[in-house]
Amino acid sequence: MEQQMKIDILTIFPEICRGPLSESIMGRAQAAGAVDLAVHDLRDWSEDRHRRVDDEPFGGGPGMVMKVEPFFAAVEELRTEHSKVVLMTPQGRRFDQAQARALSSEVHLIILCGHYEGVDHRVVEALVDLELSIGDYVLTNGAIAATVLVDAVVRLIPGVLGDDQSVEEESFTDSQLIEGPHYTRPRDFRGMQVPEVLLSGHHAKIVQWRQERALERTRQNRPDLLE
Repeated sequence: MEQQMKIDILTIFPEICRGPLSESIMGRAQAAGAVDLAVHDLRDWSEDRHRRVDDEPFGGGPGMVMKVEPFFAAVEELRTEHSKVVLMTPQGRRFDQAQARALSSEVHLIILCGHYEGVDHRVVEALVDLELSIGDYVLTNGAIAATVLVDAVVRLIPGVLGDDQSVEEESFTDSQLIEGPHYTRPRDFRGMQVPEVLLSGHHAKIVQWRQERALERTRQNRPDLLE
């Protein structure tokens, strides 16, 4: 492994993150020392005897707002001069492959997970370097979004996937194209044949075919990328 990244996730639902991020490639990346990942229960920094981390919003309105004190206490304990603090929120900029690649070169990420109606905005004003959303929809809590972000970022750390070329040839590496189709054995399945060009051994023709199919799939599934 060429580098180690440290990631701290702050959430009131730590088990949502721990399960998926301990399996498969994410688990192996931690075992190999590519990433030092810690998932923290934000309630551990609550000063309330009931470990509350939320309260009613000033000005009225539905739901609850996550309190400012636990976030400040946690970030101030965990942060170093190399830390970047990221808040997962529907109000953030849309997370994409380019952002994942940029974050994969960071030394330390502190990821804050919102819940309820969101977090006290003083957290955003004083602590957060980057607000991110994984899509134009609302989840029940930010821990799910944080898990997606960590998976997308960690797999881009050199050496994590084993074959770094696979990262260069997948969807969204070219921001205007999604990846073309792939096939494996058997060559014939219920009359459905593997395209002959993939069996030809002609590298240039295979590259051309893949580019054409990638463009075709992009037009079909993500025409917005071609606008």
